[in-house]
Amino acid sequence: MFDTVNFKLTAADVEGVSFIEETPCYLTDVATHQYNGGDLVVTGNLAGLKVTVNRWQVRVKDGSLCKWFLGDNFKSMGRADVQRAVERLSDELHLPMNLAAVTRLDVGCNIITQHPTEVYINHLGVLAWAKRLLQPSGLYYHRRDEKLCFYDKNREQRARGEQPPDLYRGRNVLRYEQRYTHRLASVLGVPAVTGATLFDEAFYIAVVKRWRDTYKAIRKINEIQLNFQAMKSKQQLYRFGVLSLVERAGGEVEFIAQIAEAQKRGELTAKQAHDLRQAVKAACQEREGLTVKSEAIDELNKKVAEAVRFYR
Repeated sequence: MFDTVNFKLTAADVEGVSFIEETPCYLTDVATHQYNGGDLVVTGNLAGLKVTVNRWQVRVKDGSLCKWFLGDNFKSMGRADVQRAVERLSDELHLPMNLAAVTRLDVGCNIITQHPTEVYINHLGVLAWAKRLLQPSGLYYHRRDEKLCFYDKNREQRARGEQPPDLYRGRNVLRYEQRYTHRLASVLGVPAVTGATLFDEAFYIAVVKRWRDTYKAIRKINEIQLNFQAMKSKQQLYRFGVLSLVERAGGEVEFIAQIAEAQKRGELTAKQAHDLRQAVKAACQEREGLTVKSEAIDELNKKVAEAVRFYR
């Protein structure tokens, strides 16, 4: 399930190799640049992967390792695929890329769905400690050192002037991706993340499970349907009323945003706004049992869980 991977191999990782003299021999579209009053930098291409070389390091970036190895990134890379891809990269660059530090890692899967991707995106609400950004191209969650992305994979493919593979053509394909771009070792709880770490069994399984668990942590926005069997008190009825208002307003995120706007306009005091936010959050936390889950979210929940079982 790994996709884009950026590598950095330094002179300290390898002895007896002149990056600047040897590595460009294995690249195409080679160009030479000078920076900082004379430092030489060579850039080139390795079948779609961008490679940057100077005397101190080699960087491989800005390309999908999955597409480079499997032909497209509609497929998902299992652990064995990742190992073979790192080995092939080492062979083609004549460098031990298993020792290279990983500076970016994207974990993703393309999910064929019954409905258009917008249906599922509309049911994804808040995620703790993350900023939720709804864009024309999809839904994004930003946290300090990672980003979650939900978007229409076929639409993205066509925007690049490429056609989806036959299996996915004419179908609804939701891409769910988790991108790590900073402090990978700290975020993923390991001493270091190298090329070899990527195909370590325990690491691979842990990262794929984290992809699943992060999705599960997103609060889902359900279509409200009253469950009378679970309605035991007037308090629960009041909570259901709040849930109904939240859904009509467009979900928890939108409702809380409206409260914030009302406070800015002076229509609510700080305490009133706080109390309303707490009432909304309490109702949303108690939605299980009071409402019937969206069929679309049930479908997506199952397919995310299936993806983890299949690819680990």
